[in-house]
Amino acid sequence: MAILHPKRAAVLAACLARAAAAAVDDDFFGNSISSTSQLPYDENGKLSSHVLIYPAGNCAEYVRNHFGGRPNPFGFEFFAVEGEASDKFFSEAELPDPESEQQQPEDIDGCHLACQEIGADRSISHAIMPQRHYDGSQDSDYPDDFERFFAERCQKTEVGFMNYHSRTHPIRLYWISPEGEERPHGEIKYAERNTKCFESYLGHTFRFRDGETNEILADHVVEFVTMRGIGAGVGPYDTQGRDFDDEIRRTHSQEWNRHDRVTRTFSSLGFRKGRLPDDVFSSMGAFYYNNRNFREKEEWTGKGVFINWWEVDVYFVQIPWGLKGRWQARLMELVEAWTGVELEQTDMYGLRRYEEGARLLTHVDRESTHAASLIVNIAQGNLSKPWPVEVYDHGNRLHEVPMTPGDVVYYESARCLHGRNRPLEGPGAYYVNLFTHYRPVGDPRWFARPNPEGTPEPLVDVGECRLVGNGEEFGNGAVECDDPAVGPNLSPTLFSGRGGDSLQTWWEEVSPEEKKKKITPAVSGGGGGGGDDDEL
Repeated sequence: MAILHPKRAAVLAACLARAAAAAVDDDFFGNSISSTSQLPYDENGKLSSHVLIYPAGNCAEYVRNHFGGRPNPFGFEFFAVEGEASDKFFSEAELPDPESEQQQPEDIDGCHLACQEIGADRSISHAIMPQRHYDGSQDSDYPDDFERFFAERCQKTEVGFMNYHSRTHPIRLYWISPEGEERPHGEIKYAERNTKCFESYLGHTFRFRDGETNEILADHVVEFVTMRGIGAGVGPYDTQGRDFDDEIRRTHSQEWNRHDRVTRTFSSLGFRKGRLPDDVFSSMGAFYYNNRNFREKEEWTGKGVFINWWEVDVYFVQIPWGLKGRWQARLMELVEAWTGVELEQTDMYGLRRYEEGARLLTHVDRESTHAASLIVNIAQGNLSKPWPVEVYDHGNRLHEVPMTPGDVVYYESARCLHGRNRPLEGPGAYYVNLFTHYRPVGDPRWFARPNPEGTPEPLVDVGECRLVGNGEEFGNGAVECDDPAVGPNLSPTLFSGRGGDSLQTWWEEVSPEEKKKKITPAVSGGGGGGGDDDEL
């Protein structure tokens, strides 16, 4: 990745001097808080600035002495914390005595600091990714070097830009120097696949010019980790010559056959619901919130029918490469704990934003790369009813799993059919997801292997199942089976897949356009697949 300027914070401060001409005064360090509720939030309950957090006492004096007389760091507010706030931010740290005479204000050793990014939600603003914590010890990445930590982990940030302006002429990109000079920083070719992603610093400015006319298209000041398209975006989708009803029917048949090709399993049901660690959710939520207005229409022309893109626009917020790697590594720890298998990263996709009317066809994922996967719900709003993810277990029983922001669903995505056939409902409804995928280390043919010794036995027969609760709710145990190991998420319809035709039937039954008789819940056997394709 390109580094635009020296790493040292002293040089960085000089570069940013134009953004804050006045030296830091005492008021800048006058923020001492005992509760995270005292941090600055906007009208949506998100942090309205970047914040540097440090314990009150000698650590606070060190920060004051370090920054006194320098320009205000762009976009930051500083807070000394004590009491409840200190406990939340530094819950696992051994903090020095605030009044210790052994630690002097000029000594950073033993001080703990952390920087939280703008856009973090009030409820988890204290949850910060490990690389944005500093403990001042010799074992840290930057021993005795707070300047470098602050520059590298707090002020340095990733940015990415896409050209949706011209297919024929690349956009010319310039960095604006502190003196106002345009310095060339490469070109950006058209479309998402040519995204230009690199590292910069908060407060830096970039300019985009038309590659043919040299017209200024936009200026961009770096305020947070950013992914932005320049131009009018993706045009209307091309649907000419497409028979979508026929494609959907054929796809259902193909996907049923594909799911049957996978022999290896990892868990008894094939999926499980869980929850993100707070620091990862805080990072993901802040990134989406900060970039929500930079979303672009996803490029779907010429692709399949797994999303009803020909009826409802689908939007996308791409993730910068470095941030994607940090998220994927943390999420892999969760998926490995679920599968009990050592995994390797293969793909991460998102953030995808679905809007009112969106539907996802029942399907499975690529066998070679998508062995064990994770769906993460980042944000949702304006829903008139839950929009459950539909997952078929190893007995081909349909489960409808509701999610709230921060929830995850682990699933064997090449083996277990999944989708969201029910439409997303609610005026102005939106739903933002991230998808990440893994496979056993070094084994692209994992799907053709028998289960290793110790693999949980697939739960196929659960006895008789019956509706005992509200048939209009999901995930609350409305269906009861003889074997409770099947969990609380069985569809209240008691629907099971029997072949490609049955998947087509489900798509039609929950379609908002269809007037067919709805599936009627009934006592169901728990044996799973088999029988005629059109049997419900």
